[in-house]
Amino acid sequence: MARRSRNSASAYYFAILVSITCCVFFVLSMNPLGTIDVDNLLSYRYDNIAQGEYWRIITGNLLHTNLWHLLMNLAGFWVILFLHESHYKGHISQFASLFISLCVLEGLGLYWFFPELKGYVGLSGLLHGLFTFGALLDIRKGYNSGYLLLLGVFAKVGYEMYFGASESVSAIINARVATESHFIGVLSGLFCGFIWLPLTRFFKHQKLQSQ
Repeated sequence: MARRSRNSASAYYFAILVSITCCVFFVLSMNPLGTIDVDNLLSYRYDNIAQGEYWRIITGNLLHTNLWHLLMNLAGFWVILFLHESHYKGHISQFASLFISLCVLEGLGLYWFFPELKGYVGLSGLLHGLFTFGALLDIRKGYNSGYLLLLGVFAKVGYEMYFGASESVSAIINARVATESHFIGVLSGLFCGFIWLPLTRFFKHQKLQSQ
């Protein structure tokens, strides 16, 4: 029973670590320690990445413009994790790898395909990728709801790319909503699903054959 409980909670350990990291970065961005300016050092900035500061591709996802931006993104992160909890039980390393992969793909996607976007911070793009990946897991498990979730996120991002994001959300986070990041997030989730899932199935089959 105790082992089963630990397995169900394992993904949450990493989620707690991500949440704490985001909160610490936010506090430091509001109250810099000495000469350390977290936002200036870690945010996604196209020009700095072009000059070799590649860590910004990942760390930019963990910074936020204000408290509302932080709370909204963390709330979305936990809701998505609860929604697809059954897929990540006992798989903390896989969940952590997925999170980092989506961070990297998000940053690279923005850098390659939207060079006009000079700055970006926040988890929202990654959350769209995590949501999309979870929908693909639902479909693989035979849940028809996965198709509805996938269509829903496609419709949302398509609407945002054509009409733009809600002005009220922009006012709340005190920044333009980077709809490009949501688009790249969905593509990243699809990429991870179409590449990762067949590979895990292959290695699982190979493991069973070797036993």
